[in-house]
Amino acid sequence: MGDSGYAPQDHLASSLGRHDATYVPGHDLGVIRLRPGTRRLRIGMAVASSLLVLTACGGPASQAIPTPASGGLIGAPPHLSGSPKPTASTAAANPKATIAVKGVKTPSPARATSHGDAPVPVTALTKIGGCQVFPPNNPWNEKVSKLPVNPNSAAYIASIDSTKQFLHPDFGSNPTYGIPYTVVPRSQPFVPITFNAYGDESNPGPYPVPLNAPVESGSDRHVLVVDSGNCHLYEMYDAQRAGGGWECASGAVFNLNSNALRPEGWTSADAAGLPILPGLALYSEVAAGAIDHALRFTVQDSQNGWISPATHQAGSANTALPPMGLRLRLKASFSLAGFHGEALVILTALKTYGMMVADNGSSWYVSGDTDPRWNDNDLNQLKTVPGNAFEAVETGPIQH
Repeated sequence: MGDSGYAPQDHLASSLGRHDATYVPGHDLGVIRLRPGTRRLRIGMAVASSLLVLTACGGPASQAIPTPASGGLIGAPPHLSGSPKPTASTAAANPKATIAVKGVKTPSPARATSHGDAPVPVTALTKIGGCQVFPPNNPWNEKVSKLPVNPNSAAYIASIDSTKQFLHPDFGSNPTYGIPYTVVPRSQPFVPITFNAYGDESNPGPYPVPLNAPVESGSDRHVLVVDSGNCHLYEMYDAQRAGGGWECASGAVFNLNSNALRPEGWTSADAAGLPILPGLALYSEVAAGAIDHALRFTVQDSQNGWISPATHQAGSANTALPPMGLRLRLKASFSLAGFHGEALVILTALKTYGMMVADNGSSWYVSGDTDPRWNDNDLNQLKTVPGNAFEAVETGPIQH
């Protein structure tokens, strides 16, 4: 492919780094480190004894989970087939029932700045499988070009720059690069889900995940599924097939029609407790000429706090490090003259909507979907954008 956006060593560093940060590997403070190349259990030391037992569908729910719905397939191979029929266990689980919500909080309809200005205008144009990806006033869809600069911006940028200094597309034309996702129809059967690490912070199964759903390459092994009728997003971390269902470290369900967040302190398939899919640069959007939402990116080290809509931390007590959920934007003064194609669309979005710290990994790595149509030569332009071209914006207090 020549000098493409993809390099095997970059992908390895990013995937391993997201959950093996300098201070805190993974989603929690205590984990078992294994040598590179060994499958990691990533079990919190404080709760190791309870987590060593596989818990089927463990943990309370934070979203209502109805049945999936009709739709095509986006961001993955042709429509998946051959999934099993519902079993007695899945039928008994009654996926049509609404699961009680525990500790769900909803952000305000429009976020005002800390200076008391009028709420920042927001929009939401992204649709996947016919579903709008969150309401127009959701933080992911918020325009942040007019928000005030965070007073700790310089320290945050310097800390991220200390390990890498340039933006990097964590996706490209290589079919094993990026994060794949699948849209399933209403008829998609629900299958059992078991958790081997964070069941107490996961939405219990069953989930409508095809047994041949695409899994992200690398150690993170994310699986993302959109139910296109009820517009629910199912995401799993460290997922693998297990008999007639799936086993994973953690799982989260998001209602794409709601602004409800996960309970404070809960992880998701991402360390920040955020959904992954809404933060991906999608080839379909870029090809259409615009990205109308914030993007997801990783930093090597983070502090032990989060800013809404994030709900979870995976860092240290160093307050110079960025918290999960921190929003950065490309400075208005940074010239886009000379940029073209896919890179120009992405950089324009970063000026308007910015990007959120979502996980520990290689610094400045921006996430995108798996699609062989990405133009690596275009994406390589992103590698010339320095970290100091960004600034952190004020979107709310840090929670602990």
